[in-house]
Amino acid sequence: TRCFNIKFMIGCLLSCLLPFHQTIMPLNNTKHLLVSAYMDQRVKDFDIRIIGIFRRDSIQPLHCFFCCTGYLSKTTPATILQHPDNFGFPFVTTDVMCQIPQNCNATHVTLLTTPDKESPSTDQWLPIRNKDTVGQKEENMQFDFTVCISNLFGDYNNVLQFAQTLEMYKLLGVNRVVIYNTSCGPELNRLLQSYSDEGFVEMVPWPIDKHLNPSRGWLHSEHGGDLHYFGQLTTLNECIYRSMERSRYVLLNDIDEIIMPYQHDDLMSLMNTLQNQHPNVGVFLIENHIFPKKHFEPSGRFHLPQWNGVPGINILEHIYRRTPILENATRFHSMFVGSFMSVALQGSLTLEQLNVDKRLWDFQENLIPNGTKC
Repeated sequence: TRCFNIKFMIGCLLSCLLPFHQTIMPLNNTKHLLVSAYMDQRVKDFDIRIIGIFRRDSIQPLHCFFCCTGYLSKTTPATILQHPDNFGFPFVTTDVMCQIPQNCNATHVTLLTTPDKESPSTDQWLPIRNKDTVGQKEENMQFDFTVCISNLFGDYNNVLQFAQTLEMYKLLGVNRVVIYNTSCGPELNRLLQSYSDEGFVEMVPWPIDKHLNPSRGWLHSEHGGDLHYFGQLTTLNECIYRSMERSRYVLLNDIDEIIMPYQHDDLMSLMNTLQNQHPNVGVFLIENHIFPKKHFEPSGRFHLPQWNGVPGINILEHIYRRTPILENATRFHSMFVGSFMSVALQGSLTLEQLNVDKRLWDFQENLIPNGTKC
């Protein structure tokens, strides 16, 4: 038994040497994937939340196994919670709740299919994140606003819009943008690396296509594949916990969306007003304003030479907005604040059916020189 425990302990210690950004790990003896583990003591009788991607037709009992400071714990039962949204796909975002044994200063956790009888490999241990921020007071948090961008895939290379959008986030008071990257074009990759080097963007590798056949669509019956939209729901949930007690507000965005306050100059002013009006509210929903990308501002004043040859959409050239369709907010877009702009092709409305909206131009003085990184 002592040799067995030493082998486990060595595996746990070696896992500390692995890159901390490793994000997708197959779970031994299952069809499931593990993503990350977070300290989360909001649920009674549980301390740890493991985020995973599980195959729905083969979920079996699992056991939590902890690497404590100086020793390995006995296992504790795992509680498996499938997210309700699976859109017919075989794999679903899953939370696994674990309780840390008494007197265990846990640093890593893994899951076993049989209690105390398996030897996890080195790469099976998940570091427990957020231990140092549990109970953090709001005034001591590292960030005011974090934006979570769900997934980049398919060699996406809309460089100009990405740069303009990131610079608008800065002007509005966003401190950090988290991006889950499966693949993007070479120009966009260089741009994101520059923002990462300055600390504004946190790039999270997301090699989901190395493990599953991810779908490019949202409905299995139409698009096929193993998992909805390259695991969009998993990454957005992961980003929420990654930002928990580090950021006062977390905004879930696509990159073609900007949370745009119209009666305030920045997001903090907007949120101060909203929190004073609704002190017991924790989530704010927004209207969806679409700016069709086929209609351009007629004067061409923002068709600037420094952006010639840069791939992507120039959002300053799109000022024609659709009247919002009042529908229930989707589950993907339920954490936005204020209202957003989207440069997207939606229908074939004429100019007479659209509204002129130049709110973005109020920021042009700073946006144009700042948006030249691309």
